[in-house]
Amino acid sequence: MSQKSQTNHRPKPSARRRARQLALQALYQWQMTKAPVNGIEAQFRNDNDLSKVDDSYFSTLLHGVPSQLSHLNEAMVPLLDRTLEQLDPVELAALRIGCYELINHRDVPYRVVINEAIELVKKFGAQDSHRYINGILDKLAPRLRADEVRSYRKNSQN
Repeated sequence: MSQKSQTNHRPKPSARRRARQLALQALYQWQMTKAPVNGIEAQFRNDNDLSKVDDSYFSTLLHGVPSQLSHLNEAMVPLLDRTLEQLDPVELAALRIGCYELINHRDVPYRVVINEAIELVKKFGAQDSHRYINGILDKLAPRLRADEVRSYRKNSQN
């Protein structure tokens, strides 16, 4: 297999970022309306140009978060300083996406997961939401990816 064709199989980071942005918006809508995820996905596919989006990843996040909602919430709740209901809906959607990725997408480094969640709330959330998201995911990562976090911290000290 040529190097060029190998590269084409790996999604561009910008396409993944766009997938996360659309997923955040779709999950926000799902949280607010409780509408079926399939309908929300169809609407987003109809209303948005997905040519520069990793649409498979968008779909994975949009369906994965609701399907694992209890598990995600259980992982996050002990780290929160308020109830899930008291969280801003954008913060909640970003935390759920970050938690989902930490659990299910070990191909995405934990530092990237945290950074992407921070960027989501910087773009769509309240002014200082990114600090809160950073704090929660930074505490969650060692619980969900202890070996990776330990290895990163050890290597960054050298």
